[in-house]
Amino acid sequence: MQRYSKVMIYAHWATALLILGAWITSEGGRHMRENPSLLHFSLGLGVLVLILPRLISRLLGGAPPAEDDQSRWMTLAAKAGHGLLYVFMIGLPLTGWYAASRMGISVSFFGIGVPALTGAVQGPAGPIAEIHQTAGTIILYLAGLHAIMALWHHFVRQDGTLRRMNPL
Repeated sequence: MQRYSKVMIYAHWATALLILGAWITSEGGRHMRENPSLLHFSLGLGVLVLILPRLISRLLGGAPPAEDDQSRWMTLAAKAGHGLLYVFMIGLPLTGWYAASRMGISVSFFGIGVPALTGAVQGPAGPIAEIHQTAGTIILYLAGLHAIMALWHHFVRQDGTLRRMNPL
């Protein structure tokens, strides 16, 4: 059994915790202007920060190949699912950062200020803010499906897929 690299394993679990924490600490709509969740911003930007080492590690061979006995469609579905998760892990923090900038909210990464991505506007933050809010729910469904598939591999197929991502 080939395992994921330590970088991939720890970044994976840290990202999962950051995404869950960002969702728990989120505030929607006009409440964000009145009482912005600085922890939400930091957790979301933490996801973005972890993407770079994850992608570098993946490109350098930190992710083992799929199990050989998988069907072709399962391998393609796994690749598509992982690709979609990466799109959301990059897109969500960027759209949140952009939406906060449009609302005139100062964003920081655990106390370190980051520049605004755009100028502040009066009124609604626009469709990017709505996309961010909807995508925040969608990524939870995707992550849940990801977890269900890992458990299916572990308990039904018994192929070691989940053990390859075990940090211990």
